[in-house]
Amino acid sequence: MLYFIATPIGNLKEITYAAIEMLKNVDCIYAENPRHSLVLLNAYNIQKPVFEYNKHTEQQKSVEIIDKLKSGQSIALLSDAGTPLISDPGDVLRQLLITHNIPFTLIGGTCAAINALILSGLNAASFCMAGFLPTQKKQREDFIEKFVTVQATLIFYIAVHDIKKDIAFLKEYLGKRKAALVREISKKFEQVIRFNLSELPDFTQKGEFVLVVEGLKATEQSTGDIDKSDIKTRLQALISAGIDKKQAIKLLSAQLNLSKSIIYNVSIEL
Repeated sequence: MLYFIATPIGNLKEITYAAIEMLKNVDCIYAENPRHSLVLLNAYNIQKPVFEYNKHTEQQKSVEIIDKLKSGQSIALLSDAGTPLISDPGDVLRQLLITHNIPFTLIGGTCAAINALILSGLNAASFCMAGFLPTQKKQREDFIEKFVTVQATLIFYIAVHDIKKDIAFLKEYLGKRKAALVREISKKFEQVIRFNLSELPDFTQKGEFVLVVEGLKATEQSTGDIDKSDIKTRLQALISAGIDKKQAIKLLSAQLNLSKSIIYNVSIEL
C-alpha cells in the first residue's frame, strides 16, 4: 500500500495521530526534501529509510516505488509541507498506481489552500484551487482566462518574489476584487492582509504566501446598464484592425474603465 501523508505547514504539532502511526509502520518513506522531512521525523522519533522524491526525479522514482510496492513493501510519500499533489509532486506516481492496480490512500491533515481560505474571510462555501500562475506570458493569459467568470472564491499559490507582479496581473484580468494575502500559515508570524486587487497595501515581503481572491459576483455577469452592442462593435473594430482578441479586451477595458471580466463576457458572444 502507498500512503500519501499530509505534513505540518509550520507548526510541527499539526500532524495527526494516524499520520505518526503510519510513518512508524511503513517500510520506507519518500520525501520531497529528505533533510526537511527529517526534522519532522526526528521530532516524533520515527526512524525509517528516507529517499528523495521531487519534481525532477518523480518519473524515475515512481517506477522505483512501484517495484518496491509489488515486492510487498509499504511506503509513505511526503511533501515538504501540507498535502501531497496539491501543487506538489505525486501525480506521476498516482497515475502509475492506478495503471498497475496498486491501492493507495491519503492520511489527511493541513493544506495551505484550505487554511488560507478560512483565514481570508472570503466566501468558503464554494472555492476553486488555481495553484501557481504559469511563468510564461502567453501561458499565464490562457490560464487566467479560465477563471475570469468563475463565481467561486479563487486560491492561488504565489512565490514571494512574484507577489506584486502576480497581483498586478490578476487585477488586470479580474478587476477590482476583494482579496487576502495569507502569510506564514500556522507559523509564529502568521498574518492576513485583506485588501482590494487595485490597492495593494504595504506588507512584509518575506515568507510563504497564499493569495485568495473573491469570485465573480453574480451581478457582474450581467452588463446591466452597459451597452453590450457598443462593446461588441468596439471589440469587433479592434479585432478587424488586426489586434489579438485578448489584447482587444485589455485595451477596451482600459478605454471604458470596465473590468476585463465584463468585456470578456461580452466577447464570448462575438
